[in-house]
Amino acid sequence: MKKYLLYSWNVNGIRAISGKEVLPGVLFPGLFSHAKPDVLCLQETKADIQTLKSDITRIPGYFFYLNPAVRKGYSGVGMYSKTEPESVETGGLGPEFDIEGRIITVKFPEFILINVYFPNGGASEERLAFKLRFYDAFLEKIRVLDAAGEKIIFCGDVNTAHKSIDLARPKENEKISGFLPIEREWIDKVIAAGFHDSFRLFSDEKDRYSWWDYKTRARSRNVGWRIDYFFVNNAIKPFITGAGIRNDILGSDHCPVTLSLEFP
Repeated sequence: MKKYLLYSWNVNGIRAISGKEVLPGVLFPGLFSHAKPDVLCLQETKADIQTLKSDITRIPGYFFYLNPAVRKGYSGVGMYSKTEPESVETGGLGPEFDIEGRIITVKFPEFILINVYFPNGGASEERLAFKLRFYDAFLEKIRVLDAAGEKIIFCGDVNTAHKSIDLARPKENEKISGFLPIEREWIDKVIAAGFHDSFRLFSDEKDRYSWWDYKTRARSRNVGWRIDYFFVNNAIKPFITGAGIRNDILGSDHCPVTLSLEFP
């Protein structure tokens, strides 16, 4: 049996989190020996390789990949993997999107994994339009891979809660980016294309969130949103053995989400 444990986490700055206690007595680099992920995908890394210290880029037993934004201190995704992937691609959606460093795609023998930091549409009408264009371009990318028969997983901060169960105060947020009907409809399209919200394959629990507003200290009251996901297509669905939310792990306004797989 070949098993994988995947983690996805918006760290809100990899340099900021590197010195934080993420579990009692455990700093960020210690998370690897504690949680033992086979792959850890990070979003909103806000760094390029030249600004990172070796205790972040050289975790023993892991390969490290980074796709930074052109703009300094903004966006970006990273990935740690115990196994060296067969291939690594950064970007791939077109120049408009690729300058923001939002995607890393890796291929393993068993599946393709896409780590994505989807745009936030809350800043302006222009950014909402950018987010929706990004959504459409990404959906086309995964449709093509799915049609080719690939086993596909994509994960990351999608920046949208799908249903009312996925945020604490749905009524109050119906006109807020992150819960707009047009954003939620995109997740419907993803599901209609044959992809599954892995957490909902295993749980219909309420009050399970992955992001809480810092300013209002919402985490202590669990007034949150579930906007971080692992999606899987039909080809890999039979190999999924679990999905979870690690809200015990601190250090960011998001917490990690997880996916477990087992292959014969």
